[in-house]
Amino acid sequence: MLPTPGMGQLIPLVEFDKDLVHSHDWTVTLIVLTMSTKGQTDLLGALNHSIPPVSSDPETRVSIAIRRSVFTSPCVQVIAMSLALMFALPRLDETVSRDFMDLPEPLKLPGSIPVHETIEALQQREPNKPPVYAIGPRLQTGSSGGVDESQCLKWLDDQPSSSACFIWQRGTLSFDQLTELALGLEMKRFPDRTKGKGLVLPSWAPQKETLGHGSTGGFLTHCGWNSVLESIANGVPMIAWPLYAEQRMNAVLLADGINVALRPKVNQNGLVEREEIEVVKSLIKGEEGMIIREEMNKCKAAAAKAVTEGGSSTKSLSQLVLRWKSQKSI
Repeated sequence: MLPTPGMGQLIPLVEFDKDLVHSHDWTVTLIVLTMSTKGQTDLLGALNHSIPPVSSDPETRVSIAIRRSVFTSPCVQVIAMSLALMFALPRLDETVSRDFMDLPEPLKLPGSIPVHETIEALQQREPNKPPVYAIGPRLQTGSSGGVDESQCLKWLDDQPSSSACFIWQRGTLSFDQLTELALGLEMKRFPDRTKGKGLVLPSWAPQKETLGHGSTGGFLTHCGWNSVLESIANGVPMIAWPLYAEQRMNAVLLADGINVALRPKVNQNGLVEREEIEVVKSLIKGEEGMIIREEMNKCKAAAAKAVTEGGSSTKSLSQLVLRWKSQKSI
C-alpha cells in the first residue's frame, strides 16, 4: 500500500491494512513517505513491522521515492490528472459567474470521471469505468495518545451528559480570525462563566477518546475527514469550521447535505465574525441543535451497521479481496 503523506489518508489505510491482515490472512507491505511529524511517528511506531525504516535524510528519501516509485509506475497518470485539475480550477473560477451548484449542467473537469449513480450501480462493471468498493468508516484503533489524556478525560467525567463542546483546530487561524473568536467569546462572557469549569489543553488532546465520552455534546472541527468520521461514529454533532483544501467541500456536505453540522456564516472577507460564536450555544442547547443531533444519531447507527459482520463495508471488502485473488498479479 502506498498512501500519500499526511494523516488524512494514512490512518484509514493503516486500518484497512489491519482488516486485510486479521480478517483475510493477508500480508501487507505499507510504504510510507514519512514527513517526520509526531502524529505519523506515533501511528507507525505502534504497528508490528519486520522491515526497518530507511536511514536517510528527508530530502534523499523523497528524491529516491519519486525517482524509483513515481516515474516508473502508474502513479504518473494519477499525478497528471491531479495536476490538470489544479491548473483548470482557477481558470474555471474566472469564467463561471455564479455558484457551481446553480449551473444547469454538471461541470466537466479534466482528470475526473463523473459519478452519477450509487455505489451499487458502480459495482456493475460499467464499460471503461473501474469498480468502486465502499469500505468504511475506517477509524483509528487503539489509543490516540496525548500528553494530557488522563487530565482531559477526568475533567469530562465531572461534566453533565452532552454538555461540553470540544474545540479542535489543528490549522492556524489568522490574526483577524483569532481576534473575532476572542471577542465573540468575550461578548458571551465566556471567560467569566467558564472560569474554574472549562479546560484548555495546550498540547495534543486525545480526540477519539474525547469524542467517545458521554459528556461531549458538540465538536467544533476543521472538517478533516478523519475527524468527521470519528464524530459520526460517536454520534457527536459538529460545528463546521473549515480552513483549507477539501475541508470547505466537506463542510458543505455536513451542513447542507446530511444535516449533521452547523456552519458559522463567513463575511465577505472570509472571516467568521464575533456574533457567529452563538452557534456553539445553538448546537448544545438550541432547537436546531436537537434536530442535528437526531440526524447524527441516524448516521451513527448506519456507520456502525456498515462495519458489522454482514454489513455493507464488510461485504465490499470481501468482494474486493476476491477480485484481487482472481488476478494473477496485483
